[in-house]
Amino acid sequence: MHGPAHGPLAAPGALVAAAAQGPVRRQSLPDEPGAVRSGGNTTPLPLQRDDVVVLLLLELSPGSLLWGWSRIVLGSLLLRGVPGLRFAKALGSGQRGGFGLRPSLRRQGLFAVFDGEAAADAFLGTSPIVAAYRAHAAEWCSVKLRATSCRGAWSGQPIGVSAPVPAGLPVASLTRASIRPRLALRFWRHSPPAEAALERAEGCLLAMGLGEAPLLRQATFSLWRDQAAMDAYARSGAHQEAIRAAYQEDWFSESMFVRFVPLQLQGRWKGRALG
Repeated sequence: MHGPAHGPLAAPGALVAAAAQGPVRRQSLPDEPGAVRSGGNTTPLPLQRDDVVVLLLLELSPGSLLWGWSRIVLGSLLLRGVPGLRFAKALGSGQRGGFGLRPSLRRQGLFAVFDGEAAADAFLGTSPIVAAYRAHAAEWCSVKLRATSCRGAWSGQPIGVSAPVPAGLPVASLTRASIRPRLALRFWRHSPPAEAALERAEGCLLAMGLGEAPLLRQATFSLWRDQAAMDAYARSGAHQEAIRAAYQEDWFSESMFVRFVPLQLQGRWKGRALG
């Protein structure tokens, strides 16, 4: 998170713990965007569960800044009682697509995990919470997703895996990490080259840096034309260097990497109609 606000994880240089139970043996580096093994983490086996993720991205209208920041301050308290909601995070962002240290006053996100697609559809279609986000947004989009793989956890919560890996279809990824405070400076030194590589990556359709707490709890969401495009970025020089450093120096106390099948994309983002 940027500056005094919330900010993102360095471009899917985002870095995930892919540890087995117990201490990790130093072996070959994983190649997914942001994947790193962290000695402090244990990663449960993927849960076979019908979790469906909804990600809302919005740019607040000029008159709605106080309303928007109240969403960040109150966080998941506002979502209590939403049917089928299992886990949620209200997220801030930074400037330059969410990857800079300076906070964005207008861009933010909501990440929510539902117990099944029916609950996710009801939230998107009839919830007054979503209606309020749309009413206060100059621009917004929503993405509905199912996980094809999950390594690690977010606040101790993994995401259930139920979808097969698609062939030749769009894919998405979420990387997030809690950065050890004493290593935060090293993490952010690796951010500019990795984010620059993401911005020009072939096949990247959408990328957004998000964050849960200033500087130390970061996340990146990216949507790709296909698996091959995402894998090509994952093996790029700047990204690989960030992975290697995080892997060797154990930057994270908790991290998660998820690959998704996009089920639905709607709205408008950065001037482009989506869907």
